[in-house]
Amino acid sequence: MSKKEKIEAVHGSGNVFRDFGEPNADIEQLKAILAAKVIGILDRRKLSTRKAESLTGVDHSEFVKIRNVNLDRFTVDRLISVLNKLDQQVDVKVKVQSRPQKRIKREATMAGL
Repeated sequence: MSKKEKIEAVHGSGNVFRDFGEPNADIEQLKAILAAKVIGILDRRKLSTRKAESLTGVDHSEFVKIRNVNLDRFTVDRLISVLNKLDQQVDVKVKVQSRPQKRIKREATMAGL
């Protein structure tokens, strides 16, 4: 790319899963945030997965999955439960609103696609 070419910047939605068209984007974003909190606690407390298991009763393999961000088998409530067992209180604020119309779909419709 030459120095004269312009780069188009695209502003994301704040949810990378939504930006990439993930069907359950809101759930995936919440799970990622909760997993990041678990990982942060383990790091701050310098807990191995085995030590975390002995403190919480949560199998160390689950902590390994969380550390590797392999969250497919986790539900939001399970991740909250893990945080609770790490002596954390989780407060969730829910905001529900209509989705904005996707500009791409409108443009495609206008173009007759």
